[in-house]
Amino acid sequence: MASVCGSTLALMDTGVPIKAPVAGVAMGLVKEGENYKILTDIQGLEDHLGDMDFKVAGTQAGITALQMDIKIKGITPKIMAEALDQAKEGRLFIIGKIKDIISEPRPELKEFVPRIVTVKIPVEKIGAIIGPGGKTIRAIQEETDTHIDVDEDGTVYIAAVERSSEQKARERIEQLTESPVVGRIYTGRVVRTTDFGAFVEIIPGTDGLVHISQLDTERTNKVEDIARVGDELTVMIIDIDRDGKVRLSRQAVLEGWTAEEAREHDSANRKPRPGGGGGRRGSSGRNSSDRRSRN
Repeated sequence: MASVCGSTLALMDTGVPIKAPVAGVAMGLVKEGENYKILTDIQGLEDHLGDMDFKVAGTQAGITALQMDIKIKGITPKIMAEALDQAKEGRLFIIGKIKDIISEPRPELKEFVPRIVTVKIPVEKIGAIIGPGGKTIRAIQEETDTHIDVDEDGTVYIAAVERSSEQKARERIEQLTESPVVGRIYTGRVVRTTDFGAFVEIIPGTDGLVHISQLDTERTNKVEDIARVGDELTVMIIDIDRDGKVRLSRQAVLEGWTAEEAREHDSANRKPRPGGGGGRRGSSGRNSSDRRSRN
């Protein structure tokens, strides 16, 4: 039964979240007529020559497994009760020694422990992970050295031989299935520029517009002064309209604004000034054309 105790220590040390440590002892019996002796933790020759091999395993709360080999016709209830009492004493003694070494499982699995983890994604995002003809999921598996299965309910199983591989696969999946959230800050890549702003891809397949008035803390005369295709920009989502169009602000990040504050400044900059002024850009014609372009 030493293997039971060793397995418990190994599981707790590697971070497997078991509910309680398990220990086991083997009870032996030597019987001659009415006389008998119950032995604890017999091994080798004693086990071979004894009349009973009775293994008892369990936690501090109770027994979880029993196994018996017996070489005589039977044993009395009295012998059985004594064997169980003696086994309990030995089991609790061993559990005490286990707890002296490690009182509870480590909070995380160790780096090189094989693992299967689950990630829950929206059902409508399953296609983003699978990709056309399974191209995307195969690429993730090859790049991260993992095996990935996806259930119809959106449960994703990631099997990996070490933590770093599992984390890489999880990050890729989360990136592919993430939904934009107002107020969240992203570092994305500029995918297109126009005279009224830059479009930044914040998550795979999702981009948003940073209006020229939101590109910097100071007035920007030309989008390319701040953002060119391929550049990385750190931006905040300040609004998502009912059609799912995302509006971004770099100025909000630089100024430390909330999304609400950024929206107020964005609206103020886009309001026509008295007398036909066009807000921050200084051109009513440009502002109206911007709105038509965005719509």
